[in-house]
Amino acid sequence: MLRRLLLILIVLPVSAGLVLLAVANRHTVPLVVDPFAGTDAFSLDVPLFLVVFGAAIVGVLLGGVAVWLGQGRWRRAARSASREARQAKAEAEGLRAALATRTAPSGGQESGPARPALADRRDAA
Repeated sequence: MLRRLLLILIVLPVSAGLVLLAVANRHTVPLVVDPFAGTDAFSLDVPLFLVVFGAAIVGVLLGGVAVWLGQGRWRRAARSASREARQAKAEAEGLRAALATRTAPSGGQESGPARPALADRRDAA
């Protein structure tokens, strides 16, 4: 339902606007590849809407690359945090396993979970 609403409210009007822009700008314009060559420069006659759409596509691509490069430090931080979380998880599992083998009842003794003895504060002084 949301996808259909998105299609109707955003995609269709934008598409219609692009088609109208293309139809209104069908006339050809010279696209000069080397602006410093003078009168005998290499040029192409292309429709204006292709120049506009091409410039928009190049702008979107360059903007995407700039954003991707700018967010590199955040991706690096996320990789580092993920690595640390994996190491901490492995360490916690190892400690749980060691604690389970250490506190397992031995022989026929019934005992509760082993607790470390707490040092008396008076003994430490």
